[in-house]
Amino acid sequence: MRESGKIKSLKLSTFQLIVMLYLIGALFSTGLLLLPIAHKPGVEISIIDALFVAVSALSVTGLSPVGIADTFSTAGYFFILFILQVGGVGIMTLSSIIWILFGKRIGIRERRLIMADQNRTDLSGLVKLMIEIFLLILGIEAVGAIILSTYFLQYYPTASEAFLHGVFASISATTNGGFDITGRSLIIFADDYFVQFINMILIVLGAIGFPVLVEIKDYLTYRGPIKFHFSLFTKLTTTVYAILAVLGTVLIYLLDRNHFFADKTWHESFFYSAFQSIAARSAGLTSMDLNEFSSATLLLISTLMFIGASPSSVGGGLRTTTFAIAILSVYFYARGKNTIKIFNREVHPIDVQRAFVVITTGFLIWGGSIIFLSFLEPGLPIIKIIFEVSSAIGTTGSSLGITPDIGTPAKLLLITLMFIGRIGVFSLLFIIRGKEIKDGYHFPKERILIG
Repeated sequence: MRESGKIKSLKLSTFQLIVMLYLIGALFSTGLLLLPIAHKPGVEISIIDALFVAVSALSVTGLSPVGIADTFSTAGYFFILFILQVGGVGIMTLSSIIWILFGKRIGIRERRLIMADQNRTDLSGLVKLMIEIFLLILGIEAVGAIILSTYFLQYYPTASEAFLHGVFASISATTNGGFDITGRSLIIFADDYFVQFINMILIVLGAIGFPVLVEIKDYLTYRGPIKFHFSLFTKLTTTVYAILAVLGTVLIYLLDRNHFFADKTWHESFFYSAFQSIAARSAGLTSMDLNEFSSATLLLISTLMFIGASPSSVGGGLRTTTFAIAILSVYFYARGKNTIKIFNREVHPIDVQRAFVVITTGFLIWGGSIIFLSFLEPGLPIIKIIFEVSSAIGTTGSSLGITPDIGTPAKLLLITLMFIGRIGVFSLLFIIRGKEIKDGYHFPKERILIG
């Protein structure tokens, strides 16, 4: 694909181009949501609120200053679904599919953009990967939509209404978008474990990571003579994801067993705990009013949201592998070792360094945003501010209900955090860092006291 002289003259880096594409996508999405056809009769939406919803959908977060069900028409619902789809699989994935459909050649520059957007480390097999990701996500959403639409026939008076709710719920859960058109998320299905279970499966498939889904597909279709081997990324990602889901479920129950769960049956307690633990990865859907949880549980969920989903998935946050490498570094260092060995592989030192850089930067952004939001909205309880900031940067979308009541500066802060959460802290650092410069000389090294 030939590039225009104008784009060449900008001399933007790959990561800067990705950010520019997402900014353009946010503005285009805002325009869609401002169209009169997108609103219900007599309902108007301000530019800042339309921008907030657009960025929230593009970053697959789910936070919203307006009620989706009360504000948008059926056309508006499909606009939001389109934006969720773009944000979920990534702008470059959809661009690749469009280029392929129109017979366009995908050159090195486009492949570098895809590599950056999907957090890959090499250029090989990117086009094939994009096609597989797109088809896998569409397939998962289609199956989810069929199951939920059929099941919703018992809840809604017409087949068309059941279909609309089924499709919206499936795409929102798979992309971890967190939006709903029920007006109460999944609270109306608090006693329906089947709906909760299907949503949990869709959330996991969206947040576990595209490379993991591709490897699982390859494993199920593999017929070679040599035993199939999963990559270290897949092994580490699925292990950490499972540990966080189980640990989150247990801790949520233990922290609130004498509070919210005091009068609940064992199966009610299990599904409430499990659903919120899984949704905290990046989904934002909820089967209860989160304000009913204790402060300790809300802080735990905030931590889970801050960790976020897996890399190269629909979710944001620090990412599970970043968290895992940091914990493993502490563990192996405490045992007197300077390398991380897991699943018969050794983690590259560069990845360890990157993990700590991302965590440090993430904490600085998270902490600074909490302080700034507290300054902008001094009347809000600190626990709600921590929760909202964690939800935004983790692109989760869970809320304690403060989003509609905050002012424009606070909304702009959350919009920025959702944007950072979508492109990733690592990509943000690359935008600032620029090209890697090799040192031409070194000074004598000297030790510094630590700790």
